Amino acid sequence: MKLTLFTPASELHCFTILLVATLCTPGRAEITSLDSGNIDDTLNNAGVALVNFYADWCRFSQMLHPIFEEASNVVRDEYPDATQVVFARVDCDQHTDIAQRYRISKYPTLKLFRNGLMMKREYRGQRSVTAIADFIRQQKVDPITEMHNLEELNKVDRSKRTIIGFFENKNSENYHKYEKVANILRDDCTFLAAFGEVSKPERFSGDNIIYKPIGENVPDMVYLGSLINFDLTYAWAQDKCVPLVREITFENGEELTEEGIPFLILFHQKDDTDSLEKFQHEVARQLISEKGSINFLHADCEKFRHPLLHIQKTPADCPVIAIDSFRHMYVFPDFSDLSAPGKLKQFVLDLHSGKLHREFHHGPDPTDSTPGQEENKDVASSPPESSFLKLAPSETRYTILRDRDEL
Repeated sequence: MKLTLFTPASELHCFTILLVATLCTPGRAEITSLDSGNIDDTLNNAGVALVNFYADWCRFSQMLHPIFEEASNVVRDEYPDATQVVFARVDCDQHTDIAQRYRISKYPTLKLFRNGLMMKREYRGQRSVTAIADFIRQQKVDPITEMHNLEELNKVDRSKRTIIGFFENKNSENYHKYEKVANILRDDCTFLAAFGEVSKPERFSGDNIIYKPIGENVPDMVYLGSLINFDLTYAWAQDKCVPLVREITFENGEELTEEGIPFLILFHQKDDTDSLEKFQHEVARQLISEKGSINFLHADCEKFRHPLLHIQKTPADCPVIAIDSFRHMYVFPDFSDLSAPGKLKQFVLDLHSGKLHREFHHGPDPTDSTPGQEENKDVASSPPESSFLKLAPSETRYTILRDRDEL
């Protein structure tokens, strides 16, 4: 007797739908959970890593989770090599040591890492799958433009900071170190490279790199260290690419604010390069020892009218120098005193000592008063509140750590 198996059409149809649904459903997002045991190995072995620092109680973190996971799926399809791009996350409540290590001050924070080194510019773009995936694609674009003849050296844009490398070939260890430096500083400098016969005239002593500063008549600077030494090469390039006096814009204001140190700002008209050059010169001459305790910045006074109005100034008063301590703003009395020996440095030291704050609230310190004035001195009005603090993270976009109890 022959046995015939019979499957009703309706059951077969249901089975087909289930099979198709199973095959078409995206796989689980490959998000690596980081802890103290795996964070260094994971980040050090990743060309690019985007890390989500979150807290489960934060509603913005909860909103980001599915978006971050789907963006990871999209990127994984384009970069299947797990060492090329890594999406990772840190539960900051469970791993407070990691949160402190990377100075996390809000949730969720998306930090970008390259070969284990955290980039200063974190991701602040739109919280969408498309935007995050596009951001990663931009990070994977080669930051180095190859030159095909040395005549291109004469066409270098001298309005930008540029570093140029001359190498025997692309497969050399020297060039791989240069690539790593260029990837880290891609937002701060333009990077070019020439190889083989094209670069030969510039390689009279072997592979080398030069820096072309801003300005047509400013001489080039040659790197004299070992290219094989990444730390030395990176330190040299960073010094050239990241100026002592940086421009503050609405795009980088939040990032600069998050560095957590006061601003010394020159407000100037955009075309007033003379005042900027004087300010840069005096900062380098008087305040190099203060680097790290205060940020030296310059700002377009037309764009930043509001902070100027805050200190009762207008663009017509520019150039104006002021300190924003993130609590109050203080004005340097007279721009014409900028070059007076020690004047600018004393202004900054008076901030650190608390003297600026004291004198704004209580008038001149007794030691600075002329005899007979102590009894009659007027109490000074309070200094204007910080204006640039408003460029800090938005409370509609992040959970600020100090506001946890409000959520």
